[in-house]
Amino acid sequence: MPCIHQFGIIDCLEEYDEDKYEPKKYNCVSVDDDFLGEIYHAGLKNKIEKLETFAHNTDRPFKDLAYYGITLIPPKSLKYFSDIIVEENIKYGSKELEVLINKISIAIKENKWMIHYGI
Repeated sequence: MPCIHQFGIIDCLEEYDEDKYEPKKYNCVSVDDDFLGEIYHAGLKNKIEKLETFAHNTDRPFKDLAYYGITLIPPKSLKYFSDIIVEENIKYGSKELEVLINKISIAIKENKWMIHYGI
């Protein structure tokens, strides 16, 4: 079974429950771990580790994605996150990364938080 990451948009942060795994609720898109793993093994690692996020809830400021957990990505960090994914996609031309870039763009336009469920 392939390892995947799930990314979605949170419509209402107050309704988010860190104790529930709800990728359908957030209309998540799947990205194979191979693509995100490349970010950590390539020159983009230092960039992703500067991404301002929250681990599991908004009381836990974090930098990076919670690779094995839940990451909340605030609207102010989405452009930076998009830039990293676009840079990675230049190398691979992946349909999965294109879908993720589109999902991030929607969140930016709507000024919403994103959620990431790690592997």
